[in-house]
Amino acid sequence: MSRLAICPGSFDPITYGHLDIIERAARVFDEVRVVVFNNQSKSPLFSVEERKELIEVSTSEIPNVTVDSYGGLLMNYAEDVEAVAIIRGLRAVSDFEYEMQITSMNRKLNEKIETFFVMTNNQYSFLSSSIVKEIAKYHGEITDLVPKVVEDALKERFKQG
Repeated sequence: MSRLAICPGSFDPITYGHLDIIERAARVFDEVRVVVFNNQSKSPLFSVEERKELIEVSTSEIPNVTVDSYGGLLMNYAEDVEAVAIIRGLRAVSDFEYEMQITSMNRKLNEKIETFFVMTNNQYSFLSSSIVKEIAKYHGEITDLVPKVVEDALKERFKQG
């Protein structure tokens, strides 16, 4: 029986911080499915399909990683695909309170699926998709923050402005 973990997020866009978490989860679980969720409280720069494609290219060297998208509750998706775990990345202590609330609610919805918190590598602790987008918008250097495919997509998106 394969042990499937889900790494959920909006990934708008995926960064090296996300990839660090995904790569480390892929060493522990048989399969890691990166699932793009459309967070209604955010205005995404990239469509769900564009984000999926960027993730697929960025994770193509990790054989046990697949990419999907979903529009409903994470725990419904996790149950449907028979996942055993949810992977959540933590950058700093400030992330913990929010993540704890989400995890507690998820556990209430389905106590059979565990949540694992993975601390990001210190070199990415400051990194967020929002920061990357802000830097890219003003044509700042993002080479060390995102994969080349993401850098190119951001440059293309912001070349008009």
